[in-house]
Amino acid sequence: MPGESEKGAFSADIPTDAIEEALRSVERTGAEPGQEAEVPVEGAPEGEAGAEADAERASLAAQLELSMQKGRETLEKLKEEHDRALRAAADLENYKKRAVKEREEVQRFGNERLLKDLIPVLDNLERALAAAPEGDPLAKGVRLVLRGFEETLARHGIKAFSAMGQPFDPRLHEAIMQVAASDQPPGTVVLEHGRGFLLNDRLVRPAMVGVTVTRSPAASSPEDAGAAEAAAGPGAGGNGKGESA
Repeated sequence: MPGESEKGAFSADIPTDAIEEALRSVERTGAEPGQEAEVPVEGAPEGEAGAEADAERASLAAQLELSMQKGRETLEKLKEEHDRALRAAADLENYKKRAVKEREEVQRFGNERLLKDLIPVLDNLERALAAAPEGDPLAKGVRLVLRGFEETLARHGIKAFSAMGQPFDPRLHEAIMQVAASDQPPGTVVLEHGRGFLLNDRLVRPAMVGVTVTRSPAASSPEDAGAAEAAAGPGAGGNGKGESA
C-alpha cells in the first residue's frame, strides 16, 4: 500500500507562491549567491566618540594658546632689543658729536696755557716802553719785538684789548684800585695796569684797571683843609692862643 511504503516520511505541501515570495524577500535584503550577508557590527558608542573629539579640540586649543604666548614673549623681547639698539645708536651718535666738539676745543684753545705764560712777558715789554725816556734808541727795538709778538699771537687767534676810557665791565675788566675823579663819570676806566687778552673770543685774562668813583662831599684834600685853618685864625679851636693867654 502506498501509505505503508511511505510510512515515517515527512511531507508538506508548500504553495509555489509562498516559495517565490520568500525568494523575492531574500533578494530585497541584498544578499547575493556566494556572498555573506553583512551583519551590523556594534561600534563605539556615539558619546565616547564625541568625548575624544572634545579632548582633541581642547589639546589643539592649548597648543595654539601656548604658541601665541610664546609669540607674544618673542615679540616683547624683540621690542626690548630694538629699543636697546636705538639707545645704543643714540649714545654712539652723542659720543661722536662730543668727541668732535672736544677735538675742536683742543684745536682752538690748546694754546691757552702757553698764552698765560707769555702774557707777563708782554706786560714787561710794555712797562719797559712806558719807562723808556723819550728818544731812547733801545725803545724802538723793544717796540719792534712787542709788535712781532702781537702779530705772531694774532695768527693763532690771540688778541689784546685795551679798556682805557671805557665803562667798567666785570666780564672783561678786573678793578684793582679806585680813583677819585670829578672829570669822569663814575665807573670809568682811567688807569690800566695790564691789557686784557682773548683767545678765539674766549677771555684768557681780564684787563687790570683802575676805576673812577664819586668823590664824597665830606672828603676834602689837604690843601682845602689848610686853607680852612688859615681862614679860621689863631683863635679858632679850643686850644688856641686866645685860651692860653
